[in-house]
Amino acid sequence: MFRIGIVGPSLSVDRILEIAREMEQEMEFIPLAYNETSEVKEIILSNDQQVDFWLFSGYIPYTIAKKLLPSDEKLVYIFFTESSIYKGIMELSYSQGKLLNQVSIDMVQPSNIAEGDGIQQLKMTMKDLYLKTFDAEIDPNELFHFHYDLWKQQKTEGALTCFPTVNQALKEAGVPTYWMSPTRIEIFQTIRIFFEKIKTSYYKETQIGVVIIEVLDFDQMKEKMKKPYQIHYLELRFKELLIQLCENLGGSLFEQGNGRYTIFSSRGVIEREIQTIQEKIEGLSLESNTAVAAGVGFGETLYFAEMNAHRALRQSKEKEAKKITIIQDDGTMIESVGEEEELTYFYRTDDKDFLEKLNKGNISVKTYKKIEAFIRKKYQNGFTTKDLAIHLQMSERYAQKIVADLCKVDLAEYIGEESPHSRGRPIKVYKLK
Repeated sequence: MFRIGIVGPSLSVDRILEIAREMEQEMEFIPLAYNETSEVKEIILSNDQQVDFWLFSGYIPYTIAKKLLPSDEKLVYIFFTESSIYKGIMELSYSQGKLLNQVSIDMVQPSNIAEGDGIQQLKMTMKDLYLKTFDAEIDPNELFHFHYDLWKQQKTEGALTCFPTVNQALKEAGVPTYWMSPTRIEIFQTIRIFFEKIKTSYYKETQIGVVIIEVLDFDQMKEKMKKPYQIHYLELRFKELLIQLCENLGGSLFEQGNGRYTIFSSRGVIEREIQTIQEKIEGLSLESNTAVAAGVGFGETLYFAEMNAHRALRQSKEKEAKKITIIQDDGTMIESVGEEEELTYFYRTDDKDFLEKLNKGNISVKTYKKIEAFIRKKYQNGFTTKDLAIHLQMSERYAQKIVADLCKVDLAEYIGEESPHSRGRPIKVYKLK
């Protein structure tokens, strides 16, 4: 059972709890309410070990928590839309017995609502609308004076605020005010997406993960050994590094011979320990003075995870720099994992028209998807065959052939030229369609 920490002002926490319990009975909800946002830091630090996921009532407590925790993967906040503003204006108008025409609103940044059509339409329909955007570090007194001063100068008839404490202070000062909070449907939609995220996370955590590591040119290395026991001592040093890795992964090590080793673990642990895997591979490479390739596979069963790991290993060995390659259960391939040049692409497709074009051009799905991922990441405004050759580690002649084939089957097009840095012909620039 997952433990969900719900953080926010007490009224918000109660509303979120009510809706969450209606939707899901298999999770434990821990209400963690505060009166002042300054209390959020202590709430997070005191409860992080007891909570699996965090759900925040809004962007402000979420931002504070994000700075305290190493990752925001398990943090979600309730978003609100223009509906909350319209609801606030209607509630405020109803309490005053008239339709308000002059209102002040505060809104946390970043917010696409502040620049969206909803606010612009309100500005057109109202006589005066005063908007103040702020970040999570703002002093609530600043917001209080923003609203209070406008009301005191008779520039507004009421105020809408995101802060419950500001709302209370304005009420005590006699200002007609309304505390803007997400509507029930906004809370419901966020929680629904949040629960899907939790279940997906659990699914990934429990998937089988297989790591296959291969010390390349192992036979040639043995032949160069002057004494017969040297290779045994070297293998012992390999095993020491790999047993340390197994300990980090909570996995099992199997030696396949000729410098190849397999580790069985779970997807969740492997994804968290990618840095450790990289470090141990570098250690193996230093010990052996040769390149080491690594493939990681994920799958619902051991068979599929191992099959994906073997495919990933082959892909790693094809690269000049033998970086870690991952193949996920859905066919997504990640090359150079954890590196600046990391590239993610999906090497399967069921688009028949697209497949027909690739077949005509004699181009594999994997090659196209890899090129597409690279272009989208680095060269959206146009690329050259030299770009492909350098970054995808292929000869320029092969890159020229692929691009020519892509143009023939209408998957790429020539869009212009660029001048070379030195003398020579202009370089052709292409774009994927």
